[in-house]
Amino acid sequence: MSAGLFGSIEGGGTKFVCAVIDEQNQILAEMRVPTTTPDETLNACLDFFNQQQVLLGRLAALGIACFGPLDARRDSPTYGQILATPKPGWAFTDVAGFYEDRLEVPVGFDTDVNGAVLAEALWGAGKGLSDVVYFTIGTGIGGGAMVNGQLLHGLMHPEMGHARLPRIGGNEGFFGVCPFHGDCFEGVASGPAMAARWGMPAEMLSPEHPAWKLEAAYIALALQGVICTLAPQRIILGGGVMSADFLFPMIRQKTVEFLNGYIHAVEILEGIEDYIVPPGLGTRSGILGGKALAELADRKELIAHS
Repeated sequence: MSAGLFGSIEGGGTKFVCAVIDEQNQILAEMRVPTTTPDETLNACLDFFNQQQVLLGRLAALGIACFGPLDARRDSPTYGQILATPKPGWAFTDVAGFYEDRLEVPVGFDTDVNGAVLAEALWGAGKGLSDVVYFTIGTGIGGGAMVNGQLLHGLMHPEMGHARLPRIGGNEGFFGVCPFHGDCFEGVASGPAMAARWGMPAEMLSPEHPAWKLEAAYIALALQGVICTLAPQRIILGGGVMSADFLFPMIRQKTVEFLNGYIHAVEILEGIEDYIVPPGLGTRSGILGGKALAELADRKELIAHS
Protein backbone atom coordinates (compact mmCIF):
# COMPACT_ATOMS: atom_id res chain seq x y z
CA MET A 1 0.00 0.00 0.00
CA SER A 2 1.34 3.44 -0.95
CA ALA A 3 1.18 5.69 2.09
CA GLY A 4 -0.84 8.81 1.50
CA LEU A 5 -2.38 7.85 -1.85
CA PHE A 6 -6.13 8.33 -1.90
CA GLY A 7 -8.86 7.72 -4.45
CA SER A 8 -11.67 10.24 -4.75
CA ILE A 9 -15.00 10.19 -6.56
CA GLU A 10 -17.21 13.24 -6.92
CA GLY A 11 -20.42 11.61 -8.09
CA GLY A 12 -22.85 14.00 -9.74
CA GLY A 13 -26.08 13.65 -11.63
CA THR A 14 -24.44 14.56 -14.94
CA LYS A 15 -20.85 13.33 -14.47
CA PHE A 16 -18.56 11.40 -12.16
CA VAL A 17 -15.11 12.86 -11.51
CA CYS A 18 -12.43 10.43 -10.35
CA ALA A 19 -8.99 11.35 -9.04
CA VAL A 20 -5.95 9.97 -7.28
CA ILE A 21 -4.69 12.53 -4.75
CA ASP A 22 -1.64 12.54 -2.51
CA GLU A 23 -1.32 13.70 1.09
CA GLN A 24 -0.52 17.27 -0.02
CA ASN A 25 -3.78 17.45 -2.04
CA GLN A 26 -1.96 17.22 -5.35
CA ILE A 27 -4.14 15.59 -8.00
CA LEU A 28 -1.91 12.99 -9.63
CA ALA A 29 -4.47 11.63 -12.10
CA GLU A 30 -8.04 12.63 -12.97
CA MET A 31 -10.86 11.44 -15.22
CA ARG A 32 -14.45 12.46 -15.96
CA VAL A 33 -17.19 10.14 -17.18
CA PRO A 34 -20.84 10.95 -17.92
CA THR A 35 -23.42 9.67 -15.45
CA THR A 36 -25.26 7.12 -17.58
CA THR A 37 -26.30 3.77 -16.10
CA PRO A 38 -24.87 2.62 -12.76
CA ASP A 39 -23.14 -0.33 -14.45
CA GLU A 40 -21.41 1.79 -17.07
CA THR A 41 -20.49 4.66 -14.78
CA LEU A 42 -19.26 2.70 -11.76
CA ASN A 43 -17.24 0.30 -13.91
CA ALA A 44 -15.60 3.16 -15.84
CA CYS A 45 -14.47 4.63 -12.52
CA LEU A 46 -13.27 1.21 -11.33
CA ASP A 47 -11.19 0.78 -14.50
CA PHE A 48 -9.60 4.18 -13.87
CA PHE A 49 -8.56 3.30 -10.31
CA ASN A 50 -7.26 -0.12 -11.33
CA GLN A 51 -5.14 1.47 -14.04
CA GLN A 52 -3.82 4.17 -11.70
CA GLN A 53 -2.91 1.63 -9.03
CA VAL A 54 -0.68 -0.08 -11.60
CA LEU A 55 0.93 3.26 -12.49
CA LEU A 56 1.07 5.02 -9.11
CA GLY A 57 0.70 2.38 -6.40
CA ARG A 58 -2.05 0.94 -4.26
CA LEU A 59 -4.65 3.26 -2.75
CA ALA A 60 -4.83 3.64 1.01
CA ALA A 61 -8.57 4.35 0.82
CA LEU A 62 -11.33 5.65 -1.44
CA GLY A 63 -13.75 8.47 -0.68
CA ILE A 64 -17.05 8.94 -2.51
CA ALA A 65 -18.84 12.30 -2.31
CA CYS A 66 -22.04 11.46 -4.16
CA PHE A 67 -25.36 12.90 -5.22
CA GLY A 68 -28.28 11.72 -3.15
CA PRO A 69 -30.38 11.14 -1.29
CA LEU A 70 -28.21 8.36 0.06
CA ASP A 71 -27.61 6.26 3.15
CA ALA A 72 -24.34 7.12 4.94
CA ARG A 73 -25.19 5.35 8.23
CA ARG A 74 -22.79 2.46 8.78
CA ASP A 75 -25.31 0.54 10.92
CA SER A 76 -28.08 0.72 8.31
CA PRO A 77 -29.01 -2.23 6.05
CA THR A 78 -28.99 0.14 3.06
CA TYR A 79 -25.64 1.77 3.92
CA GLY A 80 -23.72 2.88 0.86
CA GLN A 81 -26.77 3.07 -1.39
CA ILE A 82 -28.29 5.95 -3.30
CA LEU A 83 -31.91 6.06 -2.19
CA ALA A 84 -35.06 7.47 -3.87
CA THR A 85 -33.32 9.66 -6.42
CA PRO A 86 -35.16 11.01 -9.46
CA LYS A 87 -32.09 10.02 -11.52
CA PRO A 88 -33.40 7.18 -13.72
CA GLY A 89 -31.96 3.77 -12.89
CA TRP A 90 -29.92 4.89 -9.87
CA ALA A 91 -32.37 4.36 -7.00
CA PHE A 92 -30.97 1.86 -4.45
CA THR A 93 -27.65 1.42 -6.26
CA ASP A 94 -25.02 0.16 -3.79
CA VAL A 95 -22.18 2.53 -4.66
CA ALA A 96 -19.95 2.07 -1.60
CA GLY A 97 -20.33 -1.72 -1.60
CA PHE A 98 -19.40 -1.90 -5.27
CA TYR A 99 -15.97 -0.39 -4.59
CA GLU A 100 -15.40 -2.06 -1.21
CA ASP A 101 -15.82 -5.46 -2.87
CA ARG A 102 -13.65 -4.74 -5.90
CA LEU A 103 -10.87 -2.45 -4.63
CA GLU A 104 -10.64 -4.02 -1.16
CA VAL A 105 -9.73 -0.74 0.55
CA PRO A 106 -11.58 1.31 3.18
CA VAL A 107 -14.34 3.40 1.56
CA GLY A 108 -15.74 6.67 2.90
CA PHE A 109 -19.21 7.54 1.63
CA ASP A 110 -21.28 10.68 2.07
CA THR A 111 -23.14 13.32 0.10
CA ASP A 112 -21.31 15.56 -2.34
CA VAL A 113 -22.12 18.60 -0.21
CA ASN A 114 -21.04 16.98 3.06
CA GLY A 115 -17.78 16.07 1.32
CA ALA A 116 -17.43 19.65 0.09
CA VAL A 117 -18.08 21.20 3.50
CA LEU A 118 -15.54 18.82 5.06
CA ALA A 119 -12.90 19.83 2.51
CA GLU A 120 -13.67 23.52 2.93
CA ALA A 121 -13.45 23.17 6.73
CA LEU A 122 -10.10 21.42 6.48
CA TRP A 123 -8.40 23.41 3.73
CA GLY A 124 -10.68 26.13 2.37
CA ALA A 125 -13.02 28.96 3.33
CA GLY A 126 -14.08 27.26 6.57
CA LYS A 127 -10.61 26.44 7.84
CA GLY A 128 -10.32 26.93 11.60
CA LEU A 129 -14.09 26.98 12.15
CA SER A 130 -16.19 24.32 13.85
CA ASP A 131 -19.61 25.20 12.37
CA VAL A 132 -19.89 25.73 8.62
CA VAL A 133 -22.59 25.27 6.00
CA TYR A 134 -21.87 24.67 2.31
CA PHE A 135 -24.52 25.00 -0.40
CA THR A 136 -24.16 23.97 -4.00
CA ILE A 137 -26.59 25.81 -6.24
CA GLY A 138 -26.60 24.48 -9.78
CA THR A 139 -28.34 21.61 -11.56
CA GLY A 140 -29.74 20.79 -8.13
CA ILE A 141 -29.42 22.39 -4.71
CA GLY A 142 -27.89 20.65 -1.71
CA GLY A 143 -26.50 21.69 1.63
CA GLY A 144 -23.85 20.10 3.83
CA ALA A 145 -23.15 21.07 7.42
CA MET A 146 -20.26 20.83 9.86
CA VAL A 147 -21.59 21.16 13.43
CA ASN A 148 -19.25 21.19 16.43
CA GLY A 149 -16.48 19.93 14.15
CA GLN A 150 -18.47 16.92 12.89
CA LEU A 151 -20.42 16.31 9.71
CA LEU A 152 -24.12 16.57 10.45
CA HIS A 153 -26.06 13.30 10.30
CA GLY A 154 -29.14 12.13 12.11
CA LEU A 155 -32.10 10.29 10.69
CA MET A 156 -30.13 10.67 7.45
CA HIS A 157 -28.10 13.53 5.97
CA PRO A 158 -29.39 17.11 5.63
CA GLU A 159 -31.60 17.82 2.61
CA MET A 160 -31.49 21.61 2.74
CA GLY A 161 -32.28 21.93 -0.95
CA HIS A 162 -35.73 20.51 -0.35
CA ALA A 163 -36.81 22.89 2.41
CA ARG A 164 -39.99 24.74 1.45
CA LEU A 165 -39.67 28.50 1.02
CA PRO A 166 -42.37 31.17 1.16
CA ARG A 167 -43.27 32.55 -2.24
CA ILE A 168 -41.87 35.94 -3.12
CA GLY A 169 -44.41 38.47 -4.33
CA GLY A 170 -44.92 38.32 -8.07
CA ASN A 171 -43.68 34.74 -8.37
CA GLU A 172 -46.78 32.95 -7.11
CA GLY A 173 -47.63 31.48 -10.53
CA PHE A 174 -44.45 29.44 -11.04
CA PHE A 175 -45.05 25.85 -9.92
CA GLY A 176 -41.38 24.86 -9.49
CA VAL A 177 -39.38 22.03 -11.02
CA CYS A 178 -38.80 19.59 -8.14
CA PRO A 179 -40.60 16.31 -8.98
CA PHE A 180 -41.18 15.66 -5.27
CA HIS A 181 -42.14 19.07 -3.87
CA GLY A 182 -42.60 21.52 -6.71
CA ASP A 183 -41.63 24.76 -5.02
CA CYS A 184 -38.95 23.77 -2.52
CA PHE A 185 -35.58 25.63 -2.57
CA GLU A 186 -34.33 23.43 -5.42
CA GLY A 187 -37.65 23.70 -7.19
CA VAL A 188 -37.57 27.50 -7.38
CA ALA A 189 -33.87 28.44 -7.37
CA SER A 190 -31.83 25.71 -9.10
CA GLY A 191 -30.41 26.19 -12.58
CA PRO A 192 -33.25 24.19 -14.18
CA ALA A 193 -35.78 26.29 -12.21
CA MET A 194 -34.28 29.48 -13.61
CA ALA A 195 -34.37 28.05 -17.14
CA ALA A 196 -37.99 26.93 -16.75
CA ARG A 197 -39.10 30.26 -15.31
CA TRP A 198 -37.33 32.53 -17.79
CA GLY A 199 -37.18 30.35 -20.91
CA MET A 200 -33.39 30.28 -21.16
CA PRO A 201 -30.43 28.94 -19.16
CA ALA A 202 -29.07 31.13 -16.36
CA GLU A 203 -25.75 31.62 -18.14
CA MET A 204 -27.60 33.36 -20.99
CA LEU A 205 -29.28 35.91 -18.70
CA SER A 206 -27.62 39.32 -18.49
CA PRO A 207 -26.59 40.61 -15.05
CA GLU A 208 -29.35 43.23 -15.32
CA HIS A 209 -32.09 40.63 -15.90
CA PRO A 210 -34.78 40.55 -13.15
CA ALA A 211 -34.08 36.83 -12.77
CA TRP A 212 -31.06 37.54 -10.59
CA LYS A 213 -32.90 39.74 -8.11
CA LEU A 214 -35.46 36.98 -7.62
CA GLU A 215 -32.75 34.32 -7.41
CA ALA A 216 -30.84 36.27 -4.76
CA ALA A 217 -34.01 36.68 -2.72
CA TYR A 218 -34.82 32.97 -2.74
CA ILE A 219 -31.26 32.05 -1.79
CA ALA A 220 -31.33 34.63 1.01
CA LEU A 221 -34.61 33.17 2.34
CA ALA A 222 -32.93 29.76 2.55
CA LEU A 223 -29.87 31.23 4.27
CA GLN A 224 -32.05 33.03 6.81
CA GLY A 225 -33.58 29.68 7.76
CA VAL A 226 -30.19 27.98 8.07
CA ILE A 227 -28.77 30.83 10.15
CA CYS A 228 -31.71 30.65 12.55
CA THR A 229 -31.55 26.83 12.71
CA LEU A 230 -27.83 25.96 12.83
CA ALA A 231 -26.13 29.31 13.56
CA PRO A 232 -23.09 28.51 11.39
CA GLN A 233 -19.93 30.58 11.70
CA ARG A 234 -19.73 30.86 7.91
CA ILE A 235 -21.83 29.98 4.87
CA ILE A 236 -20.12 28.93 1.63
CA LEU A 237 -21.99 29.08 -1.68
CA GLY A 238 -20.75 27.04 -4.65
CA GLY A 239 -22.19 25.48 -7.78
CA GLY A 240 -22.81 26.60 -11.33
CA VAL A 241 -25.38 29.31 -10.57
CA MET A 242 -22.97 30.92 -8.09
CA SER A 243 -20.36 31.34 -10.81
CA ALA A 244 -22.30 34.55 -11.43
CA ASP A 245 -20.27 36.30 -8.73
CA PHE A 246 -22.37 39.47 -8.89
CA LEU A 247 -25.00 37.42 -6.98
CA PHE A 248 -22.98 37.50 -3.75
CA PRO A 249 -23.58 41.19 -2.82
CA MET A 250 -27.27 40.79 -3.66
CA ILE A 251 -27.60 37.68 -1.49
CA ARG A 252 -25.75 39.28 1.42
CA GLN A 253 -27.98 42.36 1.30
CA LYS A 254 -31.20 40.33 1.17
CA THR A 255 -30.06 37.97 3.95
CA VAL A 256 -29.46 40.90 6.29
CA GLU A 257 -32.82 42.34 5.25
CA PHE A 258 -34.68 39.09 5.95
CA LEU A 259 -32.98 38.61 9.33
CA ASN A 260 -34.30 42.09 10.17
CA GLY A 261 -31.88 42.74 13.03
CA TYR A 262 -32.88 39.63 14.98
CA ILE A 263 -29.46 37.92 14.94
CA HIS A 264 -27.08 40.23 16.82
CA ALA A 265 -23.78 38.81 15.65
CA VAL A 266 -20.95 41.08 14.57
CA GLU A 267 -20.12 38.63 11.76
CA ILE A 268 -23.49 39.47 10.19
CA LEU A 269 -24.01 43.05 11.30
CA GLU A 270 -20.51 44.24 10.34
CA GLY A 271 -18.81 41.44 8.41
CA ILE A 272 -21.37 39.95 6.06
CA GLU A 273 -18.80 39.98 3.20
CA ASP A 274 -16.73 37.47 5.16
CA TYR A 275 -19.76 35.50 6.36
CA ILE A 276 -21.38 34.51 3.04
CA VAL A 277 -18.49 33.58 0.77
CA PRO A 278 -17.51 31.55 -2.30
CA PRO A 279 -15.58 28.29 -1.86
CA GLY A 280 -11.96 28.75 -0.87
CA LEU A 281 -11.08 25.66 -2.90
CA GLY A 282 -12.85 26.93 -6.00
CA THR A 283 -14.10 24.10 -8.20
CA ARG A 284 -12.02 21.53 -6.25
CA SER A 285 -14.29 21.41 -3.16
CA GLY A 286 -16.08 18.29 -4.37
CA ILE A 287 -13.11 16.22 -5.50
CA LEU A 288 -11.12 17.17 -2.38
CA GLY A 289 -14.23 16.32 -0.39
CA GLY A 290 -13.92 12.76 -1.66
CA LYS A 291 -10.28 12.74 -0.62
CA ALA A 292 -11.21 14.02 2.86
CA LEU A 293 -13.78 11.22 3.19
CA ALA A 294 -11.11 8.71 2.14
CA GLU A 295 -8.78 10.00 4.85
CA LEU A 296 -11.54 9.59 7.43
CA ALA A 297 -12.20 6.02 6.29
CA ASP A 298 -8.48 5.19 6.40
CA ARG A 299 -8.14 6.67 9.88
CA LYS A 300 -11.11 4.66 11.18
CA GLU A 301 -9.64 1.50 9.66
CA LEU A 302 -6.29 2.13 11.34
CA ILE A 303 -7.98 2.77 14.71
CA ALA A 304 -10.06 -0.40 14.33
CA HIS A 305 -6.91 -2.47 13.85
CA SER A 306 -4.75 -0.74 16.46
